[in-house]
Amino acid sequence: MPVLGHLAEALVSRLPPRLQPMMRWRFVKFGMVGASGTVINIAVLYLSQEFLLKHIEDFHVRLNYAIALAITLATINNFYWNRRLTWRDRTATAHHSALFLFAKYVVAAALAIAVQSVLTKYLALYMHYIAANLIGIVVASVCSFLANDRMTFRRRSSVRPPLDSPDPQRQEP
Repeated sequence: MPVLGHLAEALVSRLPPRLQPMMRWRFVKFGMVGASGTVINIAVLYLSQEFLLKHIEDFHVRLNYAIALAITLATINNFYWNRRLTWRDRTATAHHSALFLFAKYVVAAALAIAVQSVLTKYLALYMHYIAANLIGIVVASVCSFLANDRMTFRRRSSVRPPLDSPDPQRQEP
């Protein structure tokens, strides 16, 4: 992970000094993870549309399946790397299984997935489906970051005392 951290810091240090504090770490990490998910999304969309699902004759039906497969694989990739890199500091205190966190991640990202899907389908009527998908990804990214930051990997408001420790507010008679 230090290599990714150094790369992110090098990129941030090239920004104007006023923008650097805003871009430090979490959103930069999220962007790097999102970029890897975008590559997977575009590759799977293209391979599905042009080769894997070519037997489906109707372009729009084939596109529906290709979008679903592309989003699913990119979502799995993004969850893994966001958990290991972007919100690593918050998952150390989480008492949930990876499957539970993944379910929360998918719920939090559902809005972004819907935005991307609808936008891609709509814009594909007017432009190439890859360009339409890229626009959908950009718009959906903001929704995804905010939802996951506040729902899936949210900061714990307070640490609960262990069950066997006495409550300092409670007085014994």
